[in-house]
Amino acid sequence: ETHLNFEIRTREIQWTHNFYIILLRFRNLNHLISIMGATLSSRAQWTSASEGAVGKLEINPQNEQLLTEIAEFTEVFPSKYPAEAEKIFNKPFTWNSSLDPISFTSLDEIEASDMEAKSKACNAADEPLLTVIKDNDKCLITAATFEQLSNVLKCAGNRKLSEVQACLEANRDPISNMMGPAFARIGIDDTSLVKAHQLLVRAQKEGNENVEEINTAFNLLLVVNSFDMKLMQLSFDIVAKEIRLSPEAVERDVNLLRSFSGADKSCLLRSIEFMSDYVFANGCRAPPWRQVHGDIAYIIIKPFDIDEQLVLTANTSGYYRNKGVSNEGEIDYTRIGEVFPTLVMFMKEQSAHFVSTMGRQEFAFFNKTGKDEDKNISKNINFDEDEGESTPAAMTRDDTGHLSGHTSPSKSVSVMDRRKPTNTKKKPRQSPHLQPSQKWRNLGFGEDKIDIHGLKDNKNQGGRSKKSGKSTIASSNIKKTLSILKPDEDFSESSSESEEEEDNADRRQETNADLPSEYWQIQKLVKYLKVGNSTATVLALCCIRDFNLAQEACQLAIRKVGGLEVLINLLDTDEIKCKIGSLKILKDISRNTQLRRAIVDLGGLQTLVKILDDDNKDLKCLAAETIANVAKFRRARRTVRLYGGIIKLGYLLDYCLPSKNFNNNLQADSEKDVNVARCGALALWSCSKSTKNKQAIRKAGGIPYLAKLLKSKNEEILIPVVGTLQECASERSYRLAIRTEGMIEDLVNNLNSENQELQMHCASAIFKCAEEEETRNLVRQYGGLDPLVRLLQHRDNKELLAAATGAIWKCSKSPENVLRFQELEAIEKLVGLLTDQPEEVLINVVGALGECAAEHSNQVAIRKAGGIPLLVNLLTGTNQALLVNVTKAVGACAIDPECMYIIDRLDGVRLLWSLLKSSNPNVQASSAWAICPCIENAKDAGEMVRSFVGGLELIVSLLKSEDKEVLASVCAAIANIAKDEENLAVITDHGVVPMLAKLATTTDDHLRRHLAEAIARCCMWGNNRVAFGAAGAVAPLVHYLKSPSASVHRSTAKALFQLSKDPNNCITMHENGVVKLLIDLVGSTDSTLQEASAGCISNIRRLALANEKARNR
Repeated sequence: ETHLNFEIRTREIQWTHNFYIILLRFRNLNHLISIMGATLSSRAQWTSASEGAVGKLEINPQNEQLLTEIAEFTEVFPSKYPAEAEKIFNKPFTWNSSLDPISFTSLDEIEASDMEAKSKACNAADEPLLTVIKDNDKCLITAATFEQLSNVLKCAGNRKLSEVQACLEANRDPISNMMGPAFARIGIDDTSLVKAHQLLVRAQKEGNENVEEINTAFNLLLVVNSFDMKLMQLSFDIVAKEIRLSPEAVERDVNLLRSFSGADKSCLLRSIEFMSDYVFANGCRAPPWRQVHGDIAYIIIKPFDIDEQLVLTANTSGYYRNKGVSNEGEIDYTRIGEVFPTLVMFMKEQSAHFVSTMGRQEFAFFNKTGKDEDKNISKNINFDEDEGESTPAAMTRDDTGHLSGHTSPSKSVSVMDRRKPTNTKKKPRQSPHLQPSQKWRNLGFGEDKIDIHGLKDNKNQGGRSKKSGKSTIASSNIKKTLSILKPDEDFSESSSESEEEEDNADRRQETNADLPSEYWQIQKLVKYLKVGNSTATVLALCCIRDFNLAQEACQLAIRKVGGLEVLINLLDTDEIKCKIGSLKILKDISRNTQLRRAIVDLGGLQTLVKILDDDNKDLKCLAAETIANVAKFRRARRTVRLYGGIIKLGYLLDYCLPSKNFNNNLQADSEKDVNVARCGALALWSCSKSTKNKQAIRKAGGIPYLAKLLKSKNEEILIPVVGTLQECASERSYRLAIRTEGMIEDLVNNLNSENQELQMHCASAIFKCAEEEETRNLVRQYGGLDPLVRLLQHRDNKELLAAATGAIWKCSKSPENVLRFQELEAIEKLVGLLTDQPEEVLINVVGALGECAAEHSNQVAIRKAGGIPLLVNLLTGTNQALLVNVTKAVGACAIDPECMYIIDRLDGVRLLWSLLKSSNPNVQASSAWAICPCIENAKDAGEMVRSFVGGLELIVSLLKSEDKEVLASVCAAIANIAKDEENLAVITDHGVVPMLAKLATTTDDHLRRHLAEAIARCCMWGNNRVAFGAAGAVAPLVHYLKSPSASVHRSTAKALFQLSKDPNNCITMHENGVVKLLIDLVGSTDSTLQEASAGCISNIRRLALANEKARNR
């Protein structure tokens, strides 16, 4: 056995062993406290009892999922099981709650006051089934039925999970509470259902008068048990999939495959390397803020048989492929495909070369000799600067291409900082020493071991919490630590923000000569924050606020001395003034890109989300505004969503809603309520740039809130509300909601506002929503086309201009809207915008002209306004979206003979033909469609097409494309080219017949139509009819006649008529049942279809008669 096969078997045995351990652990967890059956006890994770009188549920995603499922089950229980919901528990559920009795006033069946709330429904002893008694800051809730538990959750609002958690922690055996002590769970065996059934059977036999009540109790237990079984299945799926990797296992896997990698094809892989050379104290190579998600390292693999490199994530759950490195240099951590327990299993799924080479067991093995055999192979990797291949240092290649010689250990470099930790970076020879950037040093990077389980709070004597210095170490950005391997370079650091520039900026600011006096004053004030009492802290915060925090020097001063950590820790205090002062500073400095990332790294977002639950409206406003500033990048937006921030921000919108008379202004209790809603909308606006956050906003019920706030006359609220809507309108569900909730009318009305920012966002929202015809009609009905055209006069405001032209473009897809644009002379105004405008505006302007040019009168208007030369000139651009729209507009104008004359004179057709070489399928298709009317309307089209050197060969070669739209457009162009006999002869020589025949099996009706047209035209040269029959194109064409499309029938009948002029083709058609299909089409009202169908039948009939005469002779 080879070393590799031995390692694979060892890993499989280890995985099997781990699986049994998981099953054993799952079984032992049943000894935990019973919550609602065996499943919940195994899924819930509790803190140890030493932390308090009893264990508490840990706050983690697994428990949140558990609590969410229980909350949903309980809340809908009365509607699904009304009889069981009224069953009175043997012992009521009792727990301490954060709800006030006054919260229950919304329920008619509850009598509530400031100090007490109780249900009208009572038990046999005339005791209320639900009581809520206020005791100082907390309330004691007692609920005796599922119906009352559901009422509690209805009044809990966004605190449902907290109530469920408190209830479960206080009532450790719910089944015992519901049914009585006899049903208490003991050990791992749950016999409560059996006991209930026995009790029911006994009562039925004895004729017990309480048999109905016992039956209800039994049904209740059945429902709970069914819910338990559902969770059991989910729980087993989760546990069964848990395959935990460790950093040591990842290192072994990579080093093992690295020993079988090299440039020779006898190796398994070309190369395999870690993205980052830096190894943290815990053995991980992933940055700390990804380690909390279980990431261990990121690996780049270059196989022999795959052109692109594979970027993998090594997670505690296994290995999986991610989306790789973006153009900005950031890693997209989104998982692609399945999770694999080993690297070998992953590569078996990806690379055929890997599998075949392993099967032969003849692959080269590069290893060290002697005692170094088991050491890390990566220490001896050297990168060849010319070849870009990784080879063990001190080795040479022999004539066979294999490596020979011995290796020498390479030097390891320790991280340079104050404490000099023992972990080292394994580095390529001749590469510079990699050190944490200045940005990471300011956060304390690399000074201590990293606690990936969360930040621990320590309380000082003043009651102010401080996060542990060890736990505040966090990454600023993955771009600052990972050495990204790009396709064209072996080892390089890449980032969307230049690290070199940032470091230079930091060093520049560190020189004393460049730093203003404010820098040193702020540093002193930050030190007072750390050591002063609450009064001194407030004074220091006020003094810091007096500085211009927008200056980079002031921001650097706060960051340099650890001010961010202090400001974030202040948010955990009970001093309102300290919180407000800290939030005001964080709100101002969070506009800085580096500082907002640092806030996220230090766990500040989680604290900000918690503050949204505070009763103080000033705190809510400041926290929401800070979230709005911080949530400018993906990781921050994700953090807000994961910690329940979307739901909490949605509730802020409820502070300020219009009265029922929507014609009046907002009827808010105070200006603070208006400000709370505004800040909440700002934060949602920032968060809505994420697709998952858009879904979260919708699920949280945010759309009705936004719809109501859109009725407001307050522009400060309208701008973030409309901004959120225009971000979310990229989702189809939102576009439907915007239309059905009546928001189109409000968006149109706000187009008449004098605020250009509001106009811009309204136009952008209409631009996205106008994809649907119903929305376009509503915009016209509410008079939205007129203000959109008026906005075209703001030539200096490019953002407003881009939004307005975009809305006009989408609205012009409806012919009725085009007529209105004609009346408003929008065509001339759009042509005037074809010069001196950015590409964002040009794309929309040309798109609108292309849609309007479908009308002949608009083609004339574009020509008279001088638009044709401007459009042809844009064909030389490089922007792909712009080229797609320009080619469409030029093609639409080419229908007019006078426009076509100008296009031909300006060499526009040649430019269109050159765009067929584009690598973008959309540009290829759009260019081919534009060429069709040019050929149809040019005076000497045949000679014009032949004048393009290599043009015919190019367009025929596009029949090899895999894009259906490209194929359809090219077939349409070939059908027009084939009208000229000489051109038809040329494309026949270029092999157009077998290529068209190969496409005949398509099921796409759009392609079928133009393919059949091209075949019909190509049959008119030489023996092409025979060639099509020999290539097997006839039988598939017969099946086209079964399509529901009339246009497909027409072009297919023409093709079959031409093909039927060959006797062999007639036989093939007859065998495939074409006669019956054609007879039905002969009765069509389309004369062309009638004639082609009749002609084909006639040719088949003539052949049959000739055969009959031949037999009679």
